Amino acid sequence: MLDLYGATRDELIALVVTQRTVLADRDRQVAALETEVVALRTALAQLTARVGELVAAGADPRSPDDGPTPRGMPGLKSTQPVDRPPRERTRRRHGAARRRAAATARVVHALRRCPGCDAPLAGGTPKRTREVIEVVPAQAVVTEHVYLERRCPDCRRRCVPGPELAGTVVGQGRLGTGLVALIATLREEARLPFATIQGLLRTLYGLELSVGALVGAVGQVAARAGPEVAAIQTGIRGSPVVHADETGWRENGRNGYVWTVSTPQARWFGRGSRAAAMLTAALGDDFGGVLVSDFYGVYTSYAGRHQYCWAHLLRDVDDLVAQHPGDGGVRGWADAVHGIYARARTVADAEATPDPVARQAAARACRAELRTRCAPYLPTAALPTAALPTAALPTAALPTAALPTAALPTAATGTAPPQRVLCQRITKHLAGLFVFVADPAVPATNNAAAERSLRHLVVSRKISGGTRSRAGTTAKMTLASLFGTWRVQGRNPFAECRALLASPQA
Repeated sequence: MLDLYGATRDELIALVVTQRTVLADRDRQVAALETEVVALRTALAQLTARVGELVAAGADPRSPDDGPTPRGMPGLKSTQPVDRPPRERTRRRHGAARRRAAATARVVHALRRCPGCDAPLAGGTPKRTREVIEVVPAQAVVTEHVYLERRCPDCRRRCVPGPELAGTVVGQGRLGTGLVALIATLREEARLPFATIQGLLRTLYGLELSVGALVGAVGQVAARAGPEVAAIQTGIRGSPVVHADETGWRENGRNGYVWTVSTPQARWFGRGSRAAAMLTAALGDDFGGVLVSDFYGVYTSYAGRHQYCWAHLLRDVDDLVAQHPGDGGVRGWADAVHGIYARARTVADAEATPDPVARQAAARACRAELRTRCAPYLPTAALPTAALPTAALPTAALPTAALPTAALPTAATGTAPPQRVLCQRITKHLAGLFVFVADPAVPATNNAAAERSLRHLVVSRKISGGTRSRAGTTAKMTLASLFGTWRVQGRNPFAECRALLASPQA
């Protein structure tokens, strides 16, 4: 090796000339490789378009050959029903779905004498049983508690007993814990308006209660449930995986948003704006788990690990195909994305791949493949500048005559491909698309927890239109969190609500 400190001038000049030659060779190699990358990207786009054309030419019901092209942005749900073939009904035995209840009474039927010879009969074995379910008409029990004042004969003190109704009523109210729990359950679980609850209580129990009394009963439950809901939120913040979503909610005619953070065993709801501060208020500053959400921009403010919902992404991919039914390139690209997701789900769902190293490798492979599928449709600014000359592209070796030009990148046609917006979204959030492959505890979609937790509240919003005051909104969010958690845990909401009201009061 040449000693640079002791080398002569001629030796240093020779070394510099050699290095220049080596660098020039490296530059030529880099330019050739960048040119090859552009050629491969263009070839991939063309082959994807060809595959899409071949798929579209087959008997695929998802790609009609005629009809107007639907208009609208990706993600907009179609108003036309999907034409699916009817599924064959599964034949089951009679009464297969019937569940027998625990018998509260038993009546034995037996003949005392033989119908033929009139001989007396005794004993016997059960031949068959028949279940009859009936409800007993109930009347509300109104108990008048009389508090007598008595005078002590010695000290002449007037003695009056205390209320002594803990566990029977809440505070100074006149509605018992069972009635208040029933009102709250009808309001939250059955989503009934107060007028309907008022009519039911009158019809079934002969009770005449005002709407104000019903509103007050719901408010009592919400007030008692404050610590319970705070504990639910604390448990969610400590979970390793949390789902988040939001939907609209009107309060006194003003638009707002309801946010939910949830796990498979807990639900929490809160109303506010659509700013990032609501996500921080819901999750807390110390949350460090995996956040599962859709692609709304607020969720990108979370700096921790993220899993974006594949159901939302694939829905937008399918909508893009529906908007361009005759574009083979779009269909081929969409089928490729579906195929990558299917392979990722196979690895994630396979019990034979418990090795975390293998899962990490599979996640990296899925990310690399999806990046390769999206690269040809990204803007030319994202490509290396040295790779832009098209003279060296091996276009003669590609079957371009039968390929639609809309499937080629911008550099080749001058028009943006339809896949560009979704490819940019995928590239931006690529690190958060395959977390579910590496971590078995993370789901691939947001449907199981957040989407389903909001469904009950969305139906309530469609029935009532929202709430009328801040206090009403607070009570609604509290009950939604409380009853939603009981619901996913499989607990009886009426029994749990009654136990909550009957618990010792502070």
